[in-house]
Amino acid sequence: MDEENEIELLQRFRRDRRVLIDFILSSSLIKKVVMPPGAVSLDDVDLDQVSVDYVLNCAKKGDMLELSEAIRDYHDGTCFPTVNSAGSSDEFFLVTNPESSGSPPRRAPPPVSVGIPTTIFSSLSASEPMESEQVDESASFSKSQSLKSAQVNELTVDDIDDFEDDFLHEDESRRYSRRVLNDASDVVLELPSFATGVTDDDLRETAYEVLLAAAGASGGLIVPSKEKKKEKKSGLMKKLGRTKSESVVMQSQNSHGLVRLLETMRVQMEISEEMDIRTRRALLSGMVGKVGKRMDTLLIPLELLCCISRTEFSDKKSYIKWQKRQLNMLEEGLVNHPVVGFGESGRKASELRVLLAKIEESESLPSGTGDLQRTDCLRSLRDIAIPLAERPARGDLTGEICHWADGYHLNVRLYEKLLLSVFDVLDEGKLTEEVDEMLELFKSTWRILGITETIHYTCYAWVLFRQFIITGEQDILQHAIYQLKRIPLKEQRGPQERLHLKSLTCSIQSEKGFQELTFLQSFLLPIQKWADTRLSDYHLHFSEGSKMMENGLLVAMVARRLLLEEPELAMQAAPLTDTEQIEKYVSSSIKHAFARIIEDVETLVDSTNEHPLALLAEETRKFLKKDTTMHLPILTQRHPNAGAVLASLVHKLYGIKLKPFLDSAEHLTEDVVSVFPAADSLEQNLISVITSTCEEGSADSYLKKLNLYKIEIVSGTLVLRWVNSQLARISAWVERVIQQENWAPVSAQQRHGSSIVEVYRIVEETVDQFFALKVPMRPGELSSLFRGIDNAFQVYTRHVLDSLADKEDIIPPVPPLTRYRKESGIKAFVKKELTDSRLPDVRKSTDINVLTTPTLCVQLNTLFYAISQLNILEDSISGRWTKKYHAHSTKRPTEDNLRNSIQKDSFDGSRKDINAAIDQICEFAGTKTIFWDLREVFIDGLYKPSVHQSRLETLIDPLDVVLNQLCDLIVEPLRDRVVTGLLQASLDGLIRVVLDGGPSRLFTPADAKLLEEDLEVLKEFFISGGDGLPRGVVENQVARIRQIIKLQSYESRELIEDLKSASEMEMQGGRGRLGADAKTLIRILCHRSDSEASQFLKKQYKIPKSAS
Repeated sequence: MDEENEIELLQRFRRDRRVLIDFILSSSLIKKVVMPPGAVSLDDVDLDQVSVDYVLNCAKKGDMLELSEAIRDYHDGTCFPTVNSAGSSDEFFLVTNPESSGSPPRRAPPPVSVGIPTTIFSSLSASEPMESEQVDESASFSKSQSLKSAQVNELTVDDIDDFEDDFLHEDESRRYSRRVLNDASDVVLELPSFATGVTDDDLRETAYEVLLAAAGASGGLIVPSKEKKKEKKSGLMKKLGRTKSESVVMQSQNSHGLVRLLETMRVQMEISEEMDIRTRRALLSGMVGKVGKRMDTLLIPLELLCCISRTEFSDKKSYIKWQKRQLNMLEEGLVNHPVVGFGESGRKASELRVLLAKIEESESLPSGTGDLQRTDCLRSLRDIAIPLAERPARGDLTGEICHWADGYHLNVRLYEKLLLSVFDVLDEGKLTEEVDEMLELFKSTWRILGITETIHYTCYAWVLFRQFIITGEQDILQHAIYQLKRIPLKEQRGPQERLHLKSLTCSIQSEKGFQELTFLQSFLLPIQKWADTRLSDYHLHFSEGSKMMENGLLVAMVARRLLLEEPELAMQAAPLTDTEQIEKYVSSSIKHAFARIIEDVETLVDSTNEHPLALLAEETRKFLKKDTTMHLPILTQRHPNAGAVLASLVHKLYGIKLKPFLDSAEHLTEDVVSVFPAADSLEQNLISVITSTCEEGSADSYLKKLNLYKIEIVSGTLVLRWVNSQLARISAWVERVIQQENWAPVSAQQRHGSSIVEVYRIVEETVDQFFALKVPMRPGELSSLFRGIDNAFQVYTRHVLDSLADKEDIIPPVPPLTRYRKESGIKAFVKKELTDSRLPDVRKSTDINVLTTPTLCVQLNTLFYAISQLNILEDSISGRWTKKYHAHSTKRPTEDNLRNSIQKDSFDGSRKDINAAIDQICEFAGTKTIFWDLREVFIDGLYKPSVHQSRLETLIDPLDVVLNQLCDLIVEPLRDRVVTGLLQASLDGLIRVVLDGGPSRLFTPADAKLLEEDLEVLKEFFISGGDGLPRGVVENQVARIRQIIKLQSYESRELIEDLKSASEMEMQGGRGRLGADAKTLIRILCHRSDSEASQFLKKQYKIPKSAS
């Protein structure tokens, strides 16, 4: 808040001051007011630089007021602090900055004579310190140096004598910078060279002369007094170690206004004080006698030639060089680059060239002759040059503006030299503190140089940009971008400026011949060329940071926008849009970067064992990761789909290298296993970049354009070949282990055979090898593996079943049906006891290979192990596939595709066959037990000669023995299934005895009750009080024989009647009243011991009697 009040008070003070001075000068208080050189009226005078005290003193004395003296007095007064007349020795002022002057001196200063008055030297520079101040500063600097060195360097007389020489070299030393500068030879303006050979130094010195004339037009041009002591003091300061920056700080602290700014400009533009004073005096002399004429309307080179003689130069060589520069400027400004063409007065150009040549020639003539010729030529030159320069142009009136330096392209080259002075002479990467004041001062030259706002911003942007190239300073580049943005677009310029800019063209020689360029093209094409060159390989040029690339891209886009409005003189093809240009940058840079990656890979191959394509894919993937985080965010700001462009091109470039390898791959070699995963991973990363960086809806179009590597297809084919070879190996292994199987349990705890363990071992090895293949795969390869393993277990199961005997071989044949014959049963039984106990046509046991019960149990255990481990194997394969699929693929499969590839029914064929085999072996084990092992007591001996003489209870003990053996050998989960098989076989044996027991077995209705009791005994045996089979299971199995036993309770007459009705009903698809079919009823009647049944069977079915 206090700062705002101070600023407001300062502004009010300055405003009141100007009002006061303007009132005094306008009133009759001043006798006469003499304008300073170059000023016509008070409007041309900066009243802020006029001393109020000087004006008031003139008003008091009634003297004439010379404003130039008032301005001089103002600047002299600002060089030193205001002092009072109190005479107190306790008050003093510091000229130096106490913070930067180091510690106070420890020794007393040398004595100073009090009687010597202080002399104040007027100077155009900041201020000239007093003699006493020199001593203080010397002491201070000596102390400052002693802090850095071991001994103090004392000044000698020889050193003082060399001060003047040191000062002469001060400007040269200022040229050396503290930083390492870059080469900017490839960034030059597209402007032709000057015919007269004008150099950059010539342009710089002429530009300063123009600046002085422009400053003189505002009344701020004064000639400082030049003292030798000043030179020695400057040399002394340099010897004592004071740097130029400290001097500039002093100047900025102690001086103000136009005079200080011009002095700063002199230093910045490396103009010597002698030349500065000569130029100022000559310009002021040139204004003598030109009442009402502004200094900026002078033909400056001509006035300088007329007002400066060779005697003002230390040597003739310097003068000739200076004169040559002035003559060249006249020729370039009036003849070679005139604002207004000569038209019919073209001969004046020839005359002017002749006069310029004669002036130059005069220096080689004798003194008198040369001077006379020079004077005459200058007079003639004025007569020709002034009318040429004062011709109207750009809408001004005749004589209003002197058109000698505003012709294109001389004007912009001069203005460029002015703008170059805004950089610190000791640090080219920084702008001076007075840059804003300097730019404001440069505006005063616009009238002389014909500069417009567009030209200014363009030139300033160019100067800043080239300085950035030299120094690499990012702040300078930022400022250059800001100036580029300030260049008005075509529609923002006025009609007069548009016409003026359109007329500014030049012809340059390029590789394609002569080329016509406009002003903006001359300045912006080098900038655009630099940006295009860097952005065409931004991976190389902007590898250290993204900020530099962002600025470079901004430079390119702004320059493009401005150049696209220019006539297509330099454009050979249709202009690209911004997005197309971004794509061009990306394409070019990616190609360069990929070529460098290939070179790096070629050097790495020798030190690694990896395949070059695998290394290339890995290095490309790393490059892609870095690029998407560093450069891509910048590109997407101007091209939303830049990531897709980048990824698509990388995909194409790598695909070109990969294709020959894909075409030649026939087997899963080490190279294939190395290259395929790396290439597929790269492709997935590229696809991920496209899908993640593209705008919504645009990713598909880029993905469709990709020529996918189709590694999964090629790899899938190779994997299928490998899988098929492995499956053939598994099949051969199954055949081998099944042949070597002896069906002995592996151990007491592992009751299965060893063959299944070997089968699973080879299968798991194959599965491990399958998933160890890091090559891309499709679900089809997994399905093929599933089918192969499934088939292997089916083959194994079939081999197990092939070892079983034929069921028909162990079941005795059914005896033929016979009807009852009295006493036939007894006779038959007696006959059977006397002869072979077996029925006729039964094969001998030695001819049948029937597996033992323990062997059958091991087979059952083995099959159960196979089916239980099959579930574990399936879960393992499915889980590993899911992990592999999602880890190596960014392309997510559809739910159906993924579900089909890992579904839980992949081994259903094996499961079905194994379960069927278990059921078949359980059934065979039961059948073998009843019809083979217990055949004598069960099939042959039960219910012989009658039911009450041979009951089923006698079979319980043998059955119990068999059942205990089965339960001891079989695994727990299979016990119920094995016991159920034995139950079914027992019931089959009982039905066989009751219905097909042969002529030796006869039943009566009274036997039905006994049979029912035996059935209950058998049922309870298998239920075993709840420890055996579930009662419901047993009841379901027993139900089928219970009906047969019930039929035994009916009388023969009832059975015959039911048989008759059953026969008729069977023809219609039904059954008899008793619910039995005709075959069952016939068999029951065949085993009835009564004549009625025998006679019925004889009459109706012709069944023979049993053998006697």
